[in-house]
Amino acid sequence: MKHLTLNIPDSLNLNERETKRFLAAKMYESGRLSLGQAAELAGLSKVAFSEILADFNVSLINYPPSDIIRDAAQF
Repeated sequence: MKHLTLNIPDSLNLNERETKRFLAAKMYESGRLSLGQAAELAGLSKVAFSEILADFNVSLINYPPSDIIRDAAQF
């Protein structure tokens, strides 16, 4: 596993656990990570990770609107 070191000013008062979860949620939202990969980065099970996505305004259903429109047009 790779390690990434971020130098964050103390004045930001960021919690490591919460920062990992935020990063995982946003990377999942952008499609950079699968649900399983994001859950692993956050240090959670898939179920637990799915439950916290709403805390970061991220939808569990990660399906682009263009795909939804395309699929709906087929019916």
